[in-house]
Amino acid sequence: MAAMAASVALTSSLSSRVAVTPATSTSFRSGQYALTVPCLRVESSRRTSTLEIFALSSNDFRNGTNIVLDGVPWRVQEFLHVKPGKGAAFVRTKLRNYITGNTVDRTFRAGESVDEASISKEVKQYTYMDADQYVFMDMVSFEEIRIGAKELGDKTKWLKEGMECNVLTWNDKVLDVDLPITVVVKVVQTDPGLKGDTAQGGSKPATTETGAVVSVPLFVNEGDMIQVDTRKSEYMSRVGAF
Repeated sequence: MAAMAASVALTSSLSSRVAVTPATSTSFRSGQYALTVPCLRVESSRRTSTLEIFALSSNDFRNGTNIVLDGVPWRVQEFLHVKPGKGAAFVRTKLRNYITGNTVDRTFRAGESVDEASISKEVKQYTYMDADQYVFMDMVSFEEIRIGAKELGDKTKWLKEGMECNVLTWNDKVLDVDLPITVVVKVVQTDPGLKGDTAQGGSKPATTETGAVVSVPLFVNEGDMIQVDTRKSEYMSRVGAF
């Protein structure tokens, strides 16, 4: 009976935290006692993850934690637990508003209860541009969604057809699109490099196939393939020469 009780307790705990669906039932027997409990099937997708809403403590904040304040989703960018010599402990944070992109500093009491945001993250492939709309395709269902250039901001300058990105949504609204950390692009326009130029010999502007302009070393030429950090829009290395 102890094993059966543990099984029931585990089922109760699991069903309170994740979405489950009944599949069948299983009977357990111990001596003169018999118990039938439903078997639960937990469905998941390898390419999709969803963070369910539930309360968490400010003591559990980590970089990247998603929370809801005043009905708006925020992302914890930085946090610091402070225990002063006198007075109550608190948590100092820097938060980024998913809707506006603004960042604010906010302090929470240690152990303060905060709602975690239900942020869905799905892998989608950028396929093409239609007017001022960027079309992304779900890699499993092949359904398409359109995201405006305004919502994407500066990230449009590194989008390439066929690129897989993480699309974040909240309440069916696209919040953000995470690009790969690095991307390889072709240089389509830059001043000719000079013989003997080295990586430490200065820099010049170069226009890439996506239309972005990045500062590159003098030895980079038109037709070269370069690797760029999409977070900083900075040149990293040359990966192929024309």
